[in-house]
Amino acid sequence: MNQEMQQFKANFFKALAHPLRIQILEILSDQKLSVNQLQAIIGIDGSAISQQLKVLRMYNMVLGIKEGNRVIYSLRDPMIADLLDIARKIFNNQLITTISILDQLKEKPQHEE
Repeated sequence: MNQEMQQFKANFFKALAHPLRIQILEILSDQKLSVNQLQAIIGIDGSAISQQLKVLRMYNMVLGIKEGNRVIYSLRDPMIADLLDIARKIFNNQLITTISILDQLKEKPQHEE
């Protein structure tokens, strides 16, 4: 069972390993949208968005529901939004630490040579 869970996690994070896929997931955290709506928000070609949505569907991260002649996408699990928020907080913590280190280096007196 542990090996299956590790494989699931590896696949899960593999699905997150593209900036456009993360951007799509972040947008879908707030609303359900079609490819055309995502294209208007992101400002890139709809085929690129469709390609990334295909990967996200393959990894069961998004759900596409047919409404008339279009497909509306949403997060399969709302906890994905929580994970992305935690990732943002980790990034901010690391950034704060880096800034603090840089400030400490600035405060140290420079030796004249």
